[in-house]
Amino acid sequence: MNNTAQTELNRLFLIESLPEPLTPASSHLQIFDNYIENTRIRLRAIRDPYSKAWTHILQQRFDVTTDDGAITKLAEIHLNEAEYAAFERFEGREIRKNRYFHEFDRVSFAFDVYLGPLWGLSTAKVEFETREQMETLIPPPFAIFEVTTDPFFAGSSLVEKNFADIQAEVAKVAANAISQD
Repeated sequence: MNNTAQTELNRLFLIESLPEPLTPASSHLQIFDNYIENTRIRLRAIRDPYSKAWTHILQQRFDVTTDDGAITKLAEIHLNEAEYAAFERFEGREIRKNRYFHEFDRVSFAFDVYLGPLWGLSTAKVEFETREQMETLIPPPFAIFEVTTDPFFAGSSLVEKNFADIQAEVAKVAANAISQD
């Protein structure tokens, strides 16, 4: 058992765009995730565009159970520039996104606006301290669909996709939601 990984409880929602008062010019972080093929490992670089500071992290993320993508384990190793450079050969299977933070109804959200081939995809993620908090959250009004347990929307899956793939999947999710009503 890996006791060094922290447990994360979260829910993920598709959103059409950043909710007010956020705009693309609002304070954010730039995230570059490079997924190492055939592993659960990614190399993450985070840039603060205002201070121009970089943070480099080697991360491993995995589901706690196979049927609930809402509970994951995350292990991290913070890297210095030389260590990060040693992993740069894994760059290429990359997702780029801008991350914004804002609180709605006393709940903190992280909003990701994807760039490059995934331009048009935006998500809102909420992390919780307890399972009860996670299960009782009422989806926010800016949420289109919840995709927490849909493996299609995991970063390791998205790295192989483009926005046309996202549109096709959203159409399927919408059709399923309508048929369940």
